[in-house]
Amino acid sequence: MKGKVYLVGAGPGDARLITIKGMDCIKKADVLVYDRLASPRLLKWMPAGGEKIYVGKLPDRHTMKQEEINQLLVDLALQGKTVVRLKGGDPTIFGRVGEEAELLRRNGIPYEIVPGITSAISVPAYAGIPVTHRDYASSLSIITGHESPDKLDRSIHWDKVTNATGTLVFLMGVAKIGYIRDNLIRHGRPPETPVALIRWGTRAEQETLTGTLADIEERVLAADLQPPAVIVVGEVVRQREELKWAEQLPLFGRRIVVTRARSQASELVERIEDLGGEPYEFPVIETVMPQDAGKREAIASALSRLPEYDWVFFTSPNGVDFFFRHLTERRVDIRGLHGARLAAVGPATAEALAQRGLIAEELPARFRAEGLIEAFQGELKPGQKVLLPRGDLARDWLPVKLTEIGLEVTVIDTYETVVTGEDDDELLKLLEEGRIHAVTFTSSSTVRNFLDILKRMGTPDPLPLLEPVKIACIGPQTEKTAAEAGLKPGLLAEEATIDSLVDALCRWNEDLRKL
Repeated sequence: MKGKVYLVGAGPGDARLITIKGMDCIKKADVLVYDRLASPRLLKWMPAGGEKIYVGKLPDRHTMKQEEINQLLVDLALQGKTVVRLKGGDPTIFGRVGEEAELLRRNGIPYEIVPGITSAISVPAYAGIPVTHRDYASSLSIITGHESPDKLDRSIHWDKVTNATGTLVFLMGVAKIGYIRDNLIRHGRPPETPVALIRWGTRAEQETLTGTLADIEERVLAADLQPPAVIVVGEVVRQREELKWAEQLPLFGRRIVVTRARSQASELVERIEDLGGEPYEFPVIETVMPQDAGKREAIASALSRLPEYDWVFFTSPNGVDFFFRHLTERRVDIRGLHGARLAAVGPATAEALAQRGLIAEELPARFRAEGLIEAFQGELKPGQKVLLPRGDLARDWLPVKLTEIGLEVTVIDTYETVVTGEDDDELLKLLEEGRIHAVTFTSSSTVRNFLDILKRMGTPDPLPLLEPVKIACIGPQTEKTAAEAGLKPGLLAEEATIDSLVDALCRWNEDLRKL
């Protein structure tokens, strides 16, 4: 049985700019064939165990010839696999999708072309340049600048193209900027015509260089601007100074690793994205129901005695979530706790209870276990019974302290924290190239697991690799773990919340901009 091939446009770089259909294709792919202009975040939407094949091209070498890529798609589909060919931008604009589709058609293989947002319009937009404007340009030309000058001379009719439209957009033309400049001026474009080059548009590395036809080559050489970049020629470039918006966002230019469990990472990822940063998801932990028979028996026993407890202390949103999972699994009625007082560490934990119709007692001033003791020390009496649902890696400080006061404490490990995370060559590459700017840690286990996974991926000593990276911790205990592991924590959230952690990242980036 033959498979099917989806020829998908990945958009310009920002993972959120892929289409919904494109994302759906990735989520059902058996094999993903991709190039370097596709965001690495998109690869993480593949089903577990899916095969990823890199066929990208670099300026100085071709990983795989186009003819070989065409045949690869055929071969994979003939094996009955669902294949996604992920191409930067839109596959129909200088993406050679016609050649791939033609060979698929000749071999009787079903395929679909899924359009993407082309870099020709999106990259200038992220630089504050609308490619059309009522006062400046009502038409647009998209031109390749990638071929050799003699080939471009044959394929581009400069006498017609130069003044055919108000805006000219050249893709892949950085190395030919002088040649492009010369031909435009020779055929009638004024030397003072504004020009912009936007490198790695929509991504953390985005940078924009502006000038005129008269001086743009000199500016490019002086700045050592390297591909890939989109070149915009025309009066619309003048809009940039008024309309540039991406650079104004608090986390613009920063790629930030999120190590939280995938099930919990969405809030932090969304906040980073909304503030102009580029999150890189690399979950190193996952929380699961305990498998040990002894632990499950202890949970069942504790839940069977809900009316006996005077207090229930929740120390994390996970603790709340898994506590209720166990109630549901064992068909235990929460109303058994009607006589108990509920206490929560931190607003996130209190909110997790509130979402289930339960209002916690007064919150501790410090979002740690120590804060619970400080808040309720006058009301904790010897002989009272406390239920403490928590994770298997939680500190023993709280139950020990409660026991010292004279309370009868029942500790149940309602969830376990396990190491997760696939080997990620792209992350290692980004770290080695200095393109990771910060790593966020939201628990001690994320610190330990992150370092362990880097070692597993072939980095015996990850510390030098992380030396230039800003280490951001959600709380003092996490910060302490990071320091003990040899890292140099540089950011600490004022409160143990995601919002506070993000605020710390924004202040850090603001300080960098002032340098």
